[in-house]
Amino acid sequence: MEKTNNTTNTTVVIVGAGPAGLATSACLNRLSISNIVLEREDCYASLWKKRAYDRLKLHLGKQFCELPHMEYPPDTPTFVPRATFVSYLDNYVTQFKIDPRYNRSVQRAFYDDESENWRVEVKENCFDLCEIYLAKHLVVASGENSEGFIPKVVGLDIFDGEFIHSSKYVNGKQFCGKDVLVVGCGNSGMEIAYDLSNSGARTSIIARSPVHVVTKEMVFLGMNLLKFFPCNLVDPLMVMLCKLKYGELSKYGLKRPTEGPFYLKAITGRSPTIDVGAIEKIKRGEIKVFPSITNIKGNQIEFANERINKFDAIIFATGYKSTVKDWLEDENDLFNKNGMPKRNFPNHWKGKNGLYCAGFAMRGLLGISTDAQNIAKDISLSLNLQNYIN
Repeated sequence: MEKTNNTTNTTVVIVGAGPAGLATSACLNRLSISNIVLEREDCYASLWKKRAYDRLKLHLGKQFCELPHMEYPPDTPTFVPRATFVSYLDNYVTQFKIDPRYNRSVQRAFYDDESENWRVEVKENCFDLCEIYLAKHLVVASGENSEGFIPKVVGLDIFDGEFIHSSKYVNGKQFCGKDVLVVGCGNSGMEIAYDLSNSGARTSIIARSPVHVVTKEMVFLGMNLLKFFPCNLVDPLMVMLCKLKYGELSKYGLKRPTEGPFYLKAITGRSPTIDVGAIEKIKRGEIKVFPSITNIKGNQIEFANERINKFDAIIFATGYKSTVKDWLEDENDLFNKNGMPKRNFPNHWKGKNGLYCAGFAMRGLLGISTDAQNIAKDISLSLNLQNYIN
């Protein structure tokens, strides 16, 4: 990488131009606090624009999926389609005059005690140049979903078929007539399995752990009830509604957790799985359910129940991981070894020396909105205090 003397000073550097980075920049812009957003891709919200499947919709009602200071248009459906959400983000960027710098991969960031600045070393990908950014405050907004995670599976490296992460799945057309295994029965896994089955693929899904299966309407009701009642009252109602709707799913290979859906979301960050039609297909045998993979030999996959089946493709709907520890020298100890905040919500977003994180609360867009507003207010108070002292 060619070295240059291209050094930029600003008040705040924000790493990541996903919804968290955009929301934080918008809140700072409203307070007239200078900030620069650095994005490694060639567009903002690349996960939504480039790495989301066609039929994706937001799984929560639109009032729980707004970014700060901008509501959805009145005619927006309750559950927002992907294209509508991208359009919302486009309008958000325009309204709040957000201007990310694209194709910037952060190589290293650390706090310089001598200058009392954060030093962010960046590779400009188009021309292979090095840029240096100096800022009083650093916001890590690269998020929980920075990189697709594929678990280690014995034999996967010699699998005869195709395997991809769900972030590369677009639709089921290319898999028509093929035997496809979806690993993971969360929201992405169930929805992709449903889409594959509708597209003519012979579809199976792996349920590695217990899961709550709910409808969008149940989640909508539950989220509203949580405004007035504690989780230990709302969760039993949700479980009762699930049993009435779906019956006993364990005989189909889907076990229900002992803890309630909203309790698990609060403690682990894992959302209940919202059914888009896959459960009915599972009950009819159109989507088969398997336990964990034990090994792969060629195109033969062996499962924990000792069954062996042949597959042409595997789609890993196994979530994402944070990559912040690859570049942040976190002497403030804000992040753990997995690149997630050490402190639990709601005290997760602030470190020392002007270090913050946005979008790591495991609470979706609602958590992002709260993070962004908290960070902007805290930076504003810090700057006002500094001005007062000076």
